Amino acid sequence: MTAVGDIRGTTTDRRAVIALLRRLRSGEGHANPLPVWEEMRALGDVVRAPWGGYFVTGFEACSQVLRGRNWLVPDFAWQERQPDPERWQAPATQEMTRTLIRLNAPTHTCQRRALGNPFDRGTLEALRPGIAALVSELLDDLAEELRDGEADFVRTVGERLPVRTVGRWLGLPPEDHAHILDFTHRQVYAQELLPTKSELAVSAQATLEMRAYFTELIRHRRAHPGNDVLTGWIHYWDAQYPDDRAAADQVIYDLTMFITIASLETSAVLLTNAVWFLTQDPSRAAWLRAHPQHIDDAVEETLRYDPPVWLNSRVAAEDTVLAGTPVAKDTTVHVLYGAAAHDPRRNPDPEVFDIRRGGGHLTFGGGAHYCLGAALARLEARELLGQVLERFPTLRPTAPPAYDTSRVVFRRITSLKVTT
Repeated sequence: MTAVGDIRGTTTDRRAVIALLRRLRSGEGHANPLPVWEEMRALGDVVRAPWGGYFVTGFEACSQVLRGRNWLVPDFAWQERQPDPERWQAPATQEMTRTLIRLNAPTHTCQRRALGNPFDRGTLEALRPGIAALVSELLDDLAEELRDGEADFVRTVGERLPVRTVGRWLGLPPEDHAHILDFTHRQVYAQELLPTKSELAVSAQATLEMRAYFTELIRHRRAHPGNDVLTGWIHYWDAQYPDDRAAADQVIYDLTMFITIASLETSAVLLTNAVWFLTQDPSRAAWLRAHPQHIDDAVEETLRYDPPVWLNSRVAAEDTVLAGTPVAKDTTVHVLYGAAAHDPRRNPDPEVFDIRRGGGHLTFGGGAHYCLGAALARLEARELLGQVLERFPTLRPTAPPAYDTSRVVFRRITSLKVTT
């Protein structure tokens, strides 16, 4: 065995965990998950899941799982060994298993190396003026709607900024953005912790639409190259597979599809949460307006306080010990980002939204599977907060956000009504 931590682990009451999960999936749980995180952590840093495997709640234990080389993502090989083929062999599940987040070395290493750092400093500087202009345009739309007294920030800005940003980067036609958002919202149900049959069916239909869309997009772009990232990927992977166009198309499809849908919902939640946490307390917004050098800190605290993704899964590559708990090879553990970020051993007074806290979250993961789009999401949030503070000094919510409460992995805020 390889010891990866000596933090306390405890035996837990199965019924208590089930009750906490039910609360997490409720409207109350989405609006304020902090009590659930606290009660889950109180059960131990490693908590037995009712169906087998474990939840990981402590910051250090979660960090060890995300960064450790003896933890794998649940790939095709793992899925084939599972006793529930209806879940793991579902078309929507299989579709996502080909993407970077479900690949282990050496396949993951090869694709990640070929992709490089798509959002390095030079790329971000090149994107910054365009993102600033997009934010300005969307806030113009928000201002126009606010003339009638109330506007929905999610519909007007939160969901539109990410799809417009990645759309420009990849060369996605603007008239397709609404369709892309629609099938993305439906496809992610396959990535839920325990999707129902009906959710898998919804996701399967969305997957068909998604594959048809991106397949046609790649075909058209190959015939009509542009000055965009997708054209570059086509040139690169066609050269890697000169005698196998189908193989090249599959890799290009997987990359394009994954980066597009991964850029949308998580960024939309970050942007909406940032505005929600800022505007619900006028003194907080006033302070940040007077201290704009702390906008980056406000973004980081938003990511810590309420992560857009609540859960991620890993599989033990060998028999090991995590936080004092033996974990057998092939056992699944579920990293709870929110619980980790609210671990008082890492973040004192975790229930306080403190802009000057100085980080302390795992929201973008760690190790080989660190989020590719982290820098882009931060840039979008930074530009948005800066302009909101400048243009809307009296912006405030008229009601708390509304959520899709069926989700506990990829969260979705469906509405945030605001006024001035």
